[in-house]
Order: sequence, then C-alpha cells, then structure tokens
Amino acid sequence: MKPDVIVAYPLRPRQMAMLEAAYTLHRLDLVKGEERDALLREAGPISSALVCNGHVTIDEALLAKLPALKLAACSSAGYDQMDVEAMTRRGIKLTNTSEVLCDDVADMALLLMLAARRRLPEGDRYVRSGDWGQKGMMPLTTSTSGKRAGIAGLGRIGMAIARRCEAVGLTVGYYGRTKKADNDFAYFADPVKLAGWADILIVATPGGPSTEGLISADVLNALGPSGSFINIARGTVVDEPALIAALQEGRIASAGIDVYLNEPNPDPRFAALDNVVLYPHHASGTEETRDRMAQLTVDNLAAFFAGRPLLTPVN
Repeated sequence: MKPDVIVAYPLRPRQMAMLEAAYTLHRLDLVKGEERDALLREAGPISSALVCNGHVTIDEALLAKLPALKLAACSSAGYDQMDVEAMTRRGIKLTNTSEVLCDDVADMALLLMLAARRRLPEGDRYVRSGDWGQKGMMPLTTSTSGKRAGIAGLGRIGMAIARRCEAVGLTVGYYGRTKKADNDFAYFADPVKLAGWADILIVATPGGPSTEGLISADVLNALGPSGSFINIARGTVVDEPALIAALQEGRIASAGIDVYLNEPNPDPRFAALDNVVLYPHHASGTEETRDRMAQLTVDNLAAFFAGRPLLTPVN
C-alpha cells in the first residue's frame, strides 16, 4: 500500500509523475475553501509527509490539522513562512533545497550588480529608442573592478557570490553573526560598518524574524551616494520604504532587486525609478536548477520513507 502524502505545492512534471507512482497523493494545491478543509480532514490523520515550498505557510493552525505529519519536504531554499520551532516541537523534520540552487542565485546576484552599475536597462532603451543616433553616446557609468563588495550573509550562496565577485576584480568583505574560519575576507560584526566600507552591498541572508529589517536606513546611508545595493535574499531583510527613499533621493546610486515585500505585486514606486534593475524573484529560475530542486525533494521523501538519513535536513 502506497504511503499517503499531501502536496501543498507541486513539483516539476517529471518529479510529480515520480510522486504519483510512489505515493497516494492528496492535492491540497488544487483545492480551496471548503474543499481544502475537507481534504485536510480526510488526509491529515493519515499523511506522514507534506510536499511544499517557501510560498506555503506552515503554522500552528495548519499543523493542528496534520496530526500524522513527520516530514515537510520543501522544494525551495527559503522557509521563512514556516514555524520551524513548532515543527521541531512536534517531531516534524523539514528539508529544503538550498544546496542545488546556489550557482544560479549567485549568478543572478552578479548579473543584477553589473546591470545596475553599468545601467544596462537604460542602455538597452537608449539603443531601441534611437536616442543613441540622435543624442550621441549615453553618459558614462561606474566601473566594478577594483571596488569593494560587502556581502551580508556568508553562507553557501554568499560564498558563491563572493567567489564571483573576486573573479571580476572586487575585494570582498562580509557581515555575519560570527566570523567564519574558511576564508580571508574582511569581517564586520555590524552591517552599518560593512556598508560604510563597501561600494556594493549584497544581501544573501535567510529570511525570517532574525533578519527582518537588517538592511535599515542607517545601513543604506552608510553605503552612500555612489553605492549599489543588491538583494537576492528576501524582501523582509530590507526596510523597503527606506530603500525606495534612498533611491529616489540619490542617497544610494543604484540597486538590483530580485525579492520584494509584496510579491508578485511589489511597491509600484520601484517601477518609476531609473536607477533600479528589477527581477521577478526568479534567481533560481532555470530549467536545470528547478529540476534539481524538485528531484532533491523527491529524494528526501524517498529517504524518509525508507528510514534513511534525510539528505538536506533543516532541523
């Protein structure tokens, strides 16, 4: 008899077919309202695993409807909408997929940085509009090589960003709660001091309460009028109104942003700014990486039901 698994967020088609072959699936992702409540009443007492991602809220209210749950297999790196402490108290393990999306997210951080500093969207418009031919060469931009990149959060993704920054001639420093022993980068125990040192500030921390508002108005002011801010972490990590004001008033020069407080409808003031490059929370959005993320989720489920160690446990 196949084990029962609730699907709160679907995987890629090939991996969904694998789940359908191995488990009895209860598709919470396909129902709403009363149908959702009915599914939880039926499947909650018999399903020991849940497939989800960072867009799914797992709180005490949902957990109360899942008395048999022992594993939440998350197909994203982020899990800031999940009450991990409550899950741990209940003996529920959480897995995520941060290991396999590292390179694409780091690539996007570098892309946003270069696009913001070299004003790539503006240059594209300048050619398309005919302004190049009518007005001559567009204004000069700012070099990247030889500058300083400060990285807030030197985990797996932060380290991958650091290596890319070194490759394009940047000196790297970082902020974290503790100094790491596996690198020679300059360490700052205060994000304001890191921003004051840096020409470019890149955020690569997890989301959640511990990092909420980490990039404050004081941090942005310390970055200064020639500085660039890059966020591939979570929208909650930055004081978004302060960021918009800093961009509007020229207190920082530019920004490249993949994540927002209100997704998928970010603050409309961003769209009116010429000094920000916007991307739709899509840093890991390649065919190859999304396949690897989905497969790692499947593999964590398989390990759980086989009684083997989980591949990427969070708690």
